[in-house]
Amino acid sequence: MKVLISALAASLLMLAAVVASADEVTERITERLQSMSPDLEPERVEPTPLEGIYLIVVQGQVAYISGDGRYLIQGDIMDLDAQESLSDALQGELRRDRIEEHGEDNMIVYRPDGETRHTVTVFTDIDCPYCRQMHGRMDEYLDAGIAIRYLQMPRAGVGTASYDKAVSVWCADDRNAAMDAAKAGETPEHRECSNPVEEQFYLAQSLGVNATPTIVSEAGTVHRGMVPPDELLQRLESE
Repeated sequence: MKVLISALAASLLMLAAVVASADEVTERITERLQSMSPDLEPERVEPTPLEGIYLIVVQGQVAYISGDGRYLIQGDIMDLDAQESLSDALQGELRRDRIEEHGEDNMIVYRPDGETRHTVTVFTDIDCPYCRQMHGRMDEYLDAGIAIRYLQMPRAGVGTASYDKAVSVWCADDRNAAMDAAKAGETPEHRECSNPVEEQFYLAQSLGVNATPTIVSEAGTVHRGMVPPDELLQRLESE
């Protein structure tokens, strides 16, 4: 019995040491980042398979840092055996959360008449040829049970003609009908109102979206370009 108690006590002491060590690393990394700028407080600090290297989330962005706070690595670290980035799952989670925080009320949504099997969020540009091609197959996406939620990203930038079209579509009495017409090449009637277009433009930039269409799945996985309905369904089913 004494041996068992001693073993348990030793295990608890080792666990406490690990926790303390993890806390010390987090504190050390936080202090180093905030010495550079008070705004740089990590939201998460997690160990990686690389000894002494930690994954951090700062202002919604993922990076890597050494435990002593000396070396900062921006960009992905790839596991070549697994053929994936160490941050893939976390990046998807952060991307999904940012989109959901923006809110579906700020999106133009197309839903299937029947069962919705999957919902994707699409960063789109009214003047983008591939976006128009994708929109032209909307019925096929809906028939496949895929709901499409549009976030507008006029690539030409805020205040441009494309931006004004996006605002006019949002301010229309029937946003879906206005989007259908705009995607068919019609110039929407100029309208102004309170709208989320500028916020969506900068949301896209913050998520690293630099081309349209960019499709984001419910898991936060990015599918770039015009993915045909049947192929998109296969990809979503495999996530």
